[in-house]
Amino acid sequence: MSVQDDLTSVRRSLDELTRSVRRLEQQLGGSGLEIRRVRTDADHLRESVALLSEVAPGLAKPRRPDLVPIPDTPYDTSLWTDSDDEGLGARDRRAP
Repeated sequence: MSVQDDLTSVRRSLDELTRSVRRLEQQLGGSGLEIRRVRTDADHLRESVALLSEVAPGLAKPRRPDLVPIPDTPYDTSLWTDSDDEGLGARDRRAP
C-alpha cells in the first residue's frame, strides 16, 4: 500500500469515528465532559492527519542518496604498502 492509500484509509476510519461519536452524543447527551473530550480528541486526530497529508508527498518519494565524486586519477599506492594483495598473499612470497 502506498502512503496515500494509507492516509485515505485513516480518513475513512476517522469519518466513521466521528459518526460514532455523534451517535454517542445523541444517546448520552452532549453536555458531559467525557463525550466532549472524545469529540475534541477525534477533532485533533483529524487535524493531525491533515498536517501529515501535507508532508506526505515528500514522504512517498524515495530519497536519492548524495553522490560522492570519484576522481579519475589513480590512487596513491603508498596507501596500501602495509597490506597484502587480497587472495595473492604477501608481495615478497610466492603462491604455492
